[in-house]
Amino acid sequence: MSTSRLLIEHQCPQCGAPIVLEETDRLFTCQYCKVKSFLFPGDFFRYVLPHSAPKGKALFYLPYWRFKGILFSSLLGRIDHRIVDVSYQALLSDYFPISVGLRSQAMKLRFLTPDTEGYFLKPSVPLEEVVHLIEQRFSNGLPQPIFAQCFVGETLSQIYSPFYVGGKIHDAVLNRPIATSPPDDFDVMALPGGTPHWQIRFIPAQCPLCGWDLEGERDSIVLSCRNCDTLWTHAKKGFRKLEFGHVPEESEQVLYLPFYRIRAQIQGLDLSSYADLVKVANLPKVVQKGMEKKPFHFWTPAFKIRPSDFLKFSVIFTLSQPEERWTPGLPKAEIYPVTLSIPEALESLKINLAGFMKPPGLLLPTLSDIDITPKHLGLVYFPFHIQRDEIYHPFFQLRTTRNVLNYARSL
Repeated sequence: MSTSRLLIEHQCPQCGAPIVLEETDRLFTCQYCKVKSFLFPGDFFRYVLPHSAPKGKALFYLPYWRFKGILFSSLLGRIDHRIVDVSYQALLSDYFPISVGLRSQAMKLRFLTPDTEGYFLKPSVPLEEVVHLIEQRFSNGLPQPIFAQCFVGETLSQIYSPFYVGGKIHDAVLNRPIATSPPDDFDVMALPGGTPHWQIRFIPAQCPLCGWDLEGERDSIVLSCRNCDTLWTHAKKGFRKLEFGHVPEESEQVLYLPFYRIRAQIQGLDLSSYADLVKVANLPKVVQKGMEKKPFHFWTPAFKIRPSDFLKFSVIFTLSQPEERWTPGLPKAEIYPVTLSIPEALESLKINLAGFMKPPGLLLPTLSDIDITPKHLGLVYFPFHIQRDEIYHPFFQLRTTRNVLNYARSL
């Protein structure tokens, strides 16, 4: 399970001190001025590779999509998972490298800013096309048919790589000519592009309700206010309040792990109640009176974890359908950060469903005709007992370790 993280050089928006961020960072606390800020990328982050071009050279930048995540594929008899970490041209051209290779992992990048000098070529390859190409590439060799696919834990960004013209087109990172020579009449300025307009936003990490400092770890995408006992996640224009609770536990030797509880409308399959779940999953139970009144919910981890564990945790929680006996507010014990976004959790619902449909030979072929529309979402913290490095839940019979959890945060 190899992973890589981008390192980004920037300046504190409050005092201007130099800082180095990781691509998973969302909550930033300046070690100099102590101001807390939350990073808002908008749609996605945009980075610039450093250059070593001679002074006076007019730089132009080619955009690349950079995509990292876990691709789940529902097959007959199993669910395949593969870690994907690739870059691909966002402006197709035979004259330039197809990807940035390992440069994004080996070099410190910078955020794209409006004052970055150079001519920035406009991306023309839509993200949907790149995702389709990635799915095709990483599906090669898998047994057919593939009933459903989804990406979970994905990190999407654009990386701009610098070039300049000096007789030939030169790679400005290595300061040497590129392998493929363009025609003599090649004019980069004739291609759509210009000055970048995107800029990273740092907003104060303060509770919108009471003004208290929000808390979280550097990669937390959900922040907590201990003053008014609320949770907040990012939205397009700021923070959005989350509905949440926790399952109380008397023992102090626990770590609370966050899970999304999702109510959805499912078309193409009768699955709206616990009675329906018993039938769809072919559970060893007899449908009893009252089961049809208990609504069905999907459950997924709200944190990044190994692919096999993500599927296991999702399916076991969903089949268990935990009772609504949680307490509003945050627990007093240690809580694990929310590192998996709501859109990613929603993307995983069909793979979650594929993990427990029985008999699979009869039901899996119907996956393509099933539509899942989320209607309501909440966050619930469950206590996992701590025994040395191991973390386990006796009722769900699930276990992991702190080392595994920490490593998975880079996925």
